[in-house]
Amino acid sequence: MKFLSLLLAGLAFVLAGCTSISTHSSTNLKKYKRVFVEHLLTDNLHVDDLIVAELQRRGYETAKGPLTMMPDGMDLVLSYNSRSEWDFRTYLIEMSVSVRTVITGEEVAVGHIYQPNIRLKSPPEMVHAIISPIFPPR
Repeated sequence: MKFLSLLLAGLAFVLAGCTSISTHSSTNLKKYKRVFVEHLLTDNLHVDDLIVAELQRRGYETAKGPLTMMPDGMDLVLSYNSRSEWDFRTYLIEMSVSVRTVITGEEVAVGHIYQPNIRLKSPPEMVHAIISPIFPPR
């Protein structure tokens, strides 16, 4: 009986620390070619650089910066929010993305990832986990 209660407590501990990922896209984003990543001024982990690198690996043309500096000819704008924590090192705990078209401003995709667990994904792994279901390889 004691073994069973320890096993259940351990299982609850492990399950409570699972990473949660949710994404939704209302259209196939493969038909778009150029993505502008809006720079978040409070981003100390340079998540925008990680997003740009992930999108380029997937075959998209990218640019980043403040929205007012967006180059002509962009198809999509990707905005993000990230939350980091410090526990003897800084790590990314939560991130949300929103993708909208440049012409209409219509939101075409969203994503959210949250990792409250002990075995943390690195920021590049988190970016890959949220970007890959939204943006198929070109």
